[in-house]
Amino acid sequence: MHSPRTPISPAPSTSDRPGDEAGRRADHTIHFEVEQFYYDEADLLDDGRYVDWLEMLADDLDYWMPTRTNRLRRQQALSVASRGEAAFYDETKGSLAWRVRRFDSGMAWAEDPPSRTRHLITNVRVRHVDPAEHADELFTVDDLIATSNFLLYRNRLEREEGVYAGRRTDVLRRTPAGDLQVARRAILLDQNVLLAKNLSTFF
Repeated sequence: MHSPRTPISPAPSTSDRPGDEAGRRADHTIHFEVEQFYYDEADLLDDGRYVDWLEMLADDLDYWMPTRTNRLRRQQALSVASRGEAAFYDETKGSLAWRVRRFDSGMAWAEDPPSRTRHLITNVRVRHVDPAEHADELFTVDDLIATSNFLLYRNRLEREEGVYAGRRTDVLRRTPAGDLQVARRAILLDQNVLLAKNLSTFF
């Protein structure tokens, strides 16, 4: 079990330091690059090219999908599980790689025959990380926080069908070669009860 980390906040920074990109919206060139990164990622997942998808993830990846519960309006702050509480996914790159190897082993019955999926990504917003907001992490202003909405359609066999909708909040980091990788991903589903028989897809 890896150590808990502070959840990623998608709220924009109020930093107004002259000439400082920390917390500020990324320019159109970076925004376009991030959108293309997400579209390429969606294609890899929908084509079942999971080994290639793993290359888009940083070695110290934190991949987290908390559960949520129905709460009264005044208790909405408690509707999403905190770190250390119940989660649909609480993964590292190593554990995701194990899941991928299991697909190829023939022992993952929920994915043999495999699902057919379609990832639709929209509402992409990108800003530079403000390191002051993440003092417990070694982030720099060159890292990016990107939020996006997703709709994931899944179909398997003749009658298994599922639709997932939600939001992702990522920290994106550049490799020495200049490519983007996902270092942190927090996934929040709009559903609090999953009607599917299992959860064996990636978001």
